[in-house]
Amino acid sequence: MLFSYKAKLKNGEIFEGTMEAIDRFTLSRDLKSKGNIPLSITEKKIGSINIFNIFSGIFQRVKIAELIIFTKNLSGMLRAGLSLSRALSVLKKQTKNKTFYNILESLNKEIDSGGTISSGFKKFPKVFSNLFVSMARAGEESGDLAGSLSEVGANLEKAYSLTRKIKGAMIYPGVILSAMVVIGILMFAFVVPTLAGTFKELGVELPISTRFIIGLGEFFSEYLILSFLLLISFGISMFYIFKAKFTQKYIDFLTIKLPIVGPIAKQLNTARTTRTMASLLFSGVSITRSIEITSEVVQNVYYKKVLIEAIKKIERGESFSKIFELNSDLYPIMMTEMIEVGEETGKLSDMLLQVATFYENEIENKTKNLSTVIEPVLMVVIGAAVGFFAISMISPMYSVMDNIK
Repeated sequence: MLFSYKAKLKNGEIFEGTMEAIDRFTLSRDLKSKGNIPLSITEKKIGSINIFNIFSGIFQRVKIAELIIFTKNLSGMLRAGLSLSRALSVLKKQTKNKTFYNILESLNKEIDSGGTISSGFKKFPKVFSNLFVSMARAGEESGDLAGSLSEVGANLEKAYSLTRKIKGAMIYPGVILSAMVVIGILMFAFVVPTLAGTFKELGVELPISTRFIIGLGEFFSEYLILSFLLLISFGISMFYIFKAKFTQKYIDFLTIKLPIVGPIAKQLNTARTTRTMASLLFSGVSITRSIEITSEVVQNVYYKKVLIEAIKKIERGESFSKIFELNSDLYPIMMTEMIEVGEETGKLSDMLLQVATFYENEIENKTKNLSTVIEPVLMVVIGAAVGFFAISMISPMYSVMDNIK
């Protein structure tokens, strides 16, 4: 967004100007950082172009894929010898995302005003996580910012790849179940009322299951649009219930306890824990700070709890491997043993990385076969539903045949 502003210099002189910024607060902060006192900031209207920018800023988000490309390109440019400011300028010209463009411009201004890239990242917590900030700061302190950014990019890429594979494996059963529900409602709305009319004419006594199906058919036939609206409302409600904080504990418990999903969820959380900690330790972040950041990356509340308790125990001098050994229901024994070896040899980050790679490969293999495992379960569910419907509608036919005899 473009703003016109009025500010006061240290010597009391008042000056005016225009500047592009994400919002008024960012512009005010930039002016104050240069020793100026903002007096007024007004958004500058530029007709339809400005409206487009407003809407693009609201709806356009920075995707993980864009962050991965950003870290890889920035790391590559720094290794090639480009200055940080120039590298950010090049990336700013390449991006088509207006929101990310403004963020990169803010980062560039931060560097030009004597700030650091980590302090620039910290201003955008919704885009750059604590993992980003901490690893960038560690890279600045060690003099290997390019290496730290490359490590962040690899970490994000692995996490993104695993998430996409798991979501991709769940698309097939999701589509089948959705289609089954829609077809079921249409059958109840158009087929069942016809059969119900036939049964009524014949005067046959109907079983409970048949009366139940006819009742549903009458409801769907009379309130078809309402039925679909209720179905959509149910889907949206379930989405928000799954996202709500008060249900998170119960959903996370079910996730790690369910027969097919549970083992994959445990391996996913193990891989995230070990890879994130390996990346942070490799970049020179302290072990307690690494665990703290990892607890924010891990999404399951039970794994978060273990990591938060781990910080307190490590500060009391307890062994890192012992903490995970006491939580073998969440973290596998192999991870504990590898961490113990890493502590003894002084190669903890290497061991954690090996554990992460192992379980990432395991998840990849399991998600490939997940559709094959779920398919028989879906067939049983669909078969049971079709069987119940068929028996309920065929039973009255036998009663008719007995009356004829």
